[in-house]
Amino acid sequence: MRLALIASLSPFLLSSPLHAQTAPSVTTVQAGGVEAVLIKPAKPIGSIILLAGGDGRIGVEAGGVITRGGNQLVRTRMAYALKGFAVLVPDRGYELAPLVDLMKSVKGPVTVVGTSRGTQWAAEGISAGARPDKLVLTSGLLSEASTGERPGNIRRREERHAISILGSRALLPPTLVVHHRQDKCWLTSPEGVAPFIAWSKGKAKAIWLDGGEEVGNPCEAKGHHGFAAIDQKVVDAVATFAR
Repeated sequence: MRLALIASLSPFLLSSPLHAQTAPSVTTVQAGGVEAVLIKPAKPIGSIILLAGGDGRIGVEAGGVITRGGNQLVRTRMAYALKGFAVLVPDRGYELAPLVDLMKSVKGPVTVVGTSRGTQWAAEGISAGARPDKLVLTSGLLSEASTGERPGNIRRREERHAISILGSRALLPPTLVVHHRQDKCWLTSPEGVAPFIAWSKGKAKAIWLDGGEEVGNPCEAKGHHGFAAIDQKVVDAVATFAR
């Protein structure tokens, strides 16, 4: 499994410096009330927790196996380990605070990275007491302006965004927003970024990405919302901030 993961990410191997002479270990652990995949280099430089979007269910099995790995953060998990970070990828239903505490015991600083609905869960976890050193929100539900016109077949419901969940900017750690200029998902309009940055009063900054591919549902991982075909740009931006 370890060799298969590395082989599937050969572009990252070519473009990312290795911080260990051996392949990172890949195991399944119990943490935060769920099963999670822990990827650990021999000498990590910090830790990253990746929170998937969608329904958050990634199908963690024994031996570090993930059966639903299409989500942008999930599919790039090994790339962060190859840059020297210990990486934790939890299945849905987690408590964030114990996950942060676990990774602080592995190697700080700890950066929580959430994408799409994972940005909601990151904000909920911080509101409930999790204290990561840094936060990254990619393709996020950030502000009231993030939610656009709902497609006709989508049932209307109240969508909470990062500002409404956190309530106070005092809870916000140093934060990076990564967003695609052409994100057409109705939940994560690019128009939602500026109000969040303004609300943060200097605690957050934004990186804008362009290019890639758009295939199928604009709220799924094969489109600009999921940074399709530009994974390396996301990994580089997140890793630089986390470091």
